[in-house]
Amino acid sequence: METIKYTPRLADKYSNDVVPALMKKFEYKSVMQAPKLQKICVNRGVNGAVTDKKLVDVALEELSIITGQKPVATYSKKDISNFKLRKGMPIGARVTLRGEKMYEFLDRLVSVALPRVRDFKGISDKAFDGRGNYTLGVIEQIIFPEIDIDKVNKITGFDITFVTTANTNEEAYELLKELGLPFKNIKKDNA
Repeated sequence: METIKYTPRLADKYSNDVVPALMKKFEYKSVMQAPKLQKICVNRGVNGAVTDKKLVDVALEELSIITGQKPVATYSKKDISNFKLRKGMPIGARVTLRGEKMYEFLDRLVSVALPRVRDFKGISDKAFDGRGNYTLGVIEQIIFPEIDIDKVNKITGFDITFVTTANTNEEAYELLKELGLPFKNIKKDNA
């Protein structure tokens, strides 16, 4: 019996469409010079985790449903008396996606979740860090269809960081734009 090898839609798009487009635009000598998406990190801080430990468990479960991978809790690094925070207390959740799960998550984010954002006009192109990485803030977790709105008791957001092998912001911008991230169309008019 022959097994069928599955590759995500965006992984095929990357090798068939994105790499040739980047090669043409930046005049790379080799296919290996074209930047690629290394990983996607989803990070969520939990407001009120100091007083209610169950909020972190809810955050872990929701991130698990959204990403399809088991997240880990994040812990505070130091004591902050004003916030009643002790070193080692759970204060959030994070998950790192690579390979097939990364491309599947990106596909769902671009084609399903972002279009469900209220008054969506595109994402900002100003959140690059200078080393080819991009961070996107999501205000509501309910834009993902996997989350059952009836079971959500508190609407919270999280950060999604796209880590690329690009050397410049321009290369990373072109890579993410080719992969389908809907950046705002900024018109430079002097009128």
